Amino acid sequence: MKAVRFHEVGGPEVLRYEDVDQPTPGAGEVRVRVAASAFNAADAGMRGGFLPIPVQLPHVPGYDVSGTVDALGDGVGGTIGGLQVGDAVIGFLPMERDGGAAEYVIAPADALVPAPTKVDLPDAAALPSVALTAWQALFDLGELTAGQRVLVNGAGGVVGKYAVALAKRAGVHVVATASPRSSDAVRAADADQVVDHTTTDVLTAVEEQVDVLVNLAPIDPDRFAALVALVRDGGKVVSTTAFMATPGDETRGVSAATVFVLPNRDRLTELVSLVDSGDLQVEVTRRIPLTDLPALHAEAAAGRIEGKVVVQPA
Repeated sequence: MKAVRFHEVGGPEVLRYEDVDQPTPGAGEVRVRVAASAFNAADAGMRGGFLPIPVQLPHVPGYDVSGTVDALGDGVGGTIGGLQVGDAVIGFLPMERDGGAAEYVIAPADALVPAPTKVDLPDAAALPSVALTAWQALFDLGELTAGQRVLVNGAGGVVGKYAVALAKRAGVHVVATASPRSSDAVRAADADQVVDHTTTDVLTAVEEQVDVLVNLAPIDPDRFAALVALVRDGGKVVSTTAFMATPGDETRGVSAATVFVLPNRDRLTELVSLVDSGDLQVEVTRRIPLTDLPALHAEAAAGRIEGKVVVQPA
């Protein structure tokens, strides 16, 4: 089969499109014929050696995947996963294992859930880790409940729009920051207030304190610390910017937490149901062939990738 792998950490040039033996599923595993994988910044971080995730080289990136179950390992199909050959599935794969930038991938059966039926199967690869990140930031770490208020800083990105939509569905009042380029999309996700951070000071635009501040964007540490004033006493600050400390305020009981997305099969199943009910929209900005993945990594190294890109085998 064909796959993209890196045999050593380094720049985008270490990625190779090459022939690889087709893998065989072990006990509790399935083989998936890949419809698509999704590009994430963490893929580039692992390739470059910046993230402390113990991958075994050579490594196939692409931990978000969609596809069709092609073969079952021992124990699968009954008590484990309930999967059958031919099932359309999506999954957030263990990041230390080979991913979906290939024609086939081996996945733990319990990492996969039935794919949404209301979007094309390749596009469904764009859902798992980013939607799980939004959920975990809002509800697992932020502990938001109906009637509360949240400020989503950097809502114009993919995770941000999921966060806005999920929070609104939960009955939370959402204040979101976005640039003019993404403000319409954030409004479409149903934010109650959208602050153009390029022209307006968020500190003055937010008139009532929030229960949770969710930061999803690179931000100056001093500016981030200043935003904590917008959180009520006893509230929470949650951030996805793992490269810098998340600020809190111990004097007011404002706690701080950083999101490291975790697999959650039940939650992913719930997110799929929200896609199929129309409550959540899967964002796909571009679709590229697997042969172009090294070029996409080079593009990411030169600047930020906008939106969500899915990668399809030939």
